[in-house]
Amino acid sequence: MKFRPCIDIHNGKVKQLVGGTLRDDEDRAEENFVSEKDAAYYASLYKSDGLIGGHIIILNPMSSPFYIEDREQARAALAAFPGGLQIGGGMNDTNAQEFICMGASHIIFTSFVFNDGEINYENLGKLVKKIGSGRIVLDLSCRKRGGEYYIVTDRWQKFTEVMISHDALDKLAGYCAEFLVHAVDVEGKAAGIEIELATLLGSWNGIPITYAGGVSSYADLELLRSKTSGRIDVTIGSSLDLFGGKLEYKKIVEMCR
Repeated sequence: MKFRPCIDIHNGKVKQLVGGTLRDDEDRAEENFVSEKDAAYYASLYKSDGLIGGHIIILNPMSSPFYIEDREQARAALAAFPGGLQIGGGMNDTNAQEFICMGASHIIFTSFVFNDGEINYENLGKLVKKIGSGRIVLDLSCRKRGGEYYIVTDRWQKFTEVMISHDALDKLAGYCAEFLVHAVDVEGKAAGIEIELATLLGSWNGIPITYAGGVSSYADLELLRSKTSGRIDVTIGSSLDLFGGKLEYKKIVEMCR
């Protein structure tokens, strides 16, 4: 299990949000933490600790008046740790290469691939042709409905009809290098991991997966490792002392070495 750090950018600031509260109208969200430091600070910290494979997420849509500020924060972070960070949020076949040129190692896609409730294989093909599957990360962030986990898009506001399953992971793995999975219902709440989802992901043997959502204690981290046999990596946001939480960043880094 590797620790994959994060930098979430909203309204031009590095923040930690309660995932299910994000709304495009008026760029609203319930905030857990707003940093006084910029994205480049966190990128430089992750670089100094050799934490390759973390991710930047731009949380405003491109239509937002804050998007330009978000983008500049992201640009500075990528410049501070070239080749060390992935980036997602509003990514498509026309802007992906631009962020790679800024220094992103991989581009994270959600809504461009999962739209109208289904997997858009035509768009997936465009991405593979444009930047290659080795640079693609598919965001399978999901919420529970009817006892199953379904992929959600548009900053986690819209349900698709795509259910997280081994079959779905098998089908999508040929188009990408990694999966990123936010357990949206517990994201930003520091209330414990989604054990059922983590177990499902950990029982699949394929490309790398990073799990995010709900880690609130060192015991949660060990539980995640146990339930997944250490097969998946982890992101911790709101619970980390870097973002106002109680878990020590340095200790988490050492636990996941």
